[in-house]
Amino acid sequence: MAMGSLSDSEDDFNPEINTTPLVDVMLVLLIIFIITVPVMNHNVKLDLPRATSQPNQTQPENINLSIDAQGKTYWNNEVIDDTELKSRIAVAAQKEPQPELHLHAERTTQYEKIAQVMSAAQSGGLGKIGFVTNPQGK
Repeated sequence: MAMGSLSDSEDDFNPEINTTPLVDVMLVLLIIFIITVPVMNHNVKLDLPRATSQPNQTQPENINLSIDAQGKTYWNNEVIDDTELKSRIAVAAQKEPQPELHLHAERTTQYEKIAQVMSAAQSGGLGKIGFVTNPQGK
């Protein structure tokens, strides 16, 4: 008696799938892939030059504005009066990029004078004001 058949006769149609041709096709495809994969991965190494590119940013100049204890104002170590201060602030505000105002003041300088300079800078159009301090506390 044959395995898997329901009838006793040997001449009946066998409904089982014959996997031998399927295995043959699979082995042929495997051999084709084994041969073609090294060809596909063949590459040429090139030593290309490396270049970096960064935008050239111009740094704005800094304006050193100092106020001493007597209330004198110094624009980059040059003594100026209040009208000259306002005109220089207006000119500096028009520059692109806008410079940063670094404000130096002595410890005994009256706050009213510092507030006037800050008000003149704001009304003149300068948007960047920095306070410079002395780390030694002198």
